[in-house]
Amino acid sequence: MPKDSSGHLIGGLHTPRLAVPASIPRPYYVDVKDFDESGHGDLYNEEEIERIRAVSQIAAETLDILTAEVRPGVTTDHLDRVAHEYMVDHGAYPSDLGYRGFPKSVCTSVNEVICHGIPDNTVLEDGDIVNIDVTAFKDGMHGDTNRTYLVGDVRQEVRDLVDRTREATLRGIRAARPGRQVSVIGRAIESYAKRFGYGVIREYTGHGVGREFHSGLIIPHYDDPERFTDVIEENMVFTVEPMLTLGGATWKTWPDDWTVATADGSWTAQFEHTIVVRADGPEILTASPAGLD
Repeated sequence: MPKDSSGHLIGGLHTPRLAVPASIPRPYYVDVKDFDESGHGDLYNEEEIERIRAVSQIAAETLDILTAEVRPGVTTDHLDRVAHEYMVDHGAYPSDLGYRGFPKSVCTSVNEVICHGIPDNTVLEDGDIVNIDVTAFKDGMHGDTNRTYLVGDVRQEVRDLVDRTREATLRGIRAARPGRQVSVIGRAIESYAKRFGYGVIREYTGHGVGREFHSGLIIPHYDDPERFTDVIEENMVFTVEPMLTLGGATWKTWPDDWTVATADGSWTAQFEHTIVVRADGPEILTASPAGLD
């Protein structure tokens, strides 16, 4: 895969944007330069939650089918095409496509890329990891999820990072209960990550999702009760999506203005679910139908 003189990944070549049939409704923001997503609220009635659940399951199914596609020799562009075709075939619009100029249907973040990697002609190699972030839009709602995949024979240190990032995500989700501040989610994640000396990315967070791709609600992955004081309520919908690293928590943005990578080149993993908070605790709307989370 493309690398610079220091051995760090660099961007590859992009193929043309994939088409979406005109019969599939688009989110209002597609190819719109300036828009405001905030102010629409994060609480939902049961009919709305069912619509979020339905589109969240399309997103989760997309990740499931990608499991068979992630292997050495495959390009991230191929993964994008498979995901795009699955969403479109199920009547959903790929939420990423045309969002603030993003040119592809999913994000593919390899090795030291934290998030927002643009699919291109980068070829996955044995021992890599890749996070694929899928958001689907249908019936006026978005469902957002991501998963980190192992590519071939991955070294144990990285396997542990991936497994523990999945566990950190679930711990954060389990902490989400009505009446608690959202900071409790970050406390559960950070306290677990610190046991292994992992870096916890702070600037990229979970968010409210449903009517909007990003509602303005911030779900932190670290503990800061003085800053994050929003109180979790019953029937609130948002994502939990921690990014943990084998090194530091500082980052840099590539010249494409999208791809975010660790500043020290350390590898990073992420998992994400869309959840709804019920009276007795959280419900994962993007749970894998095949149990592949």
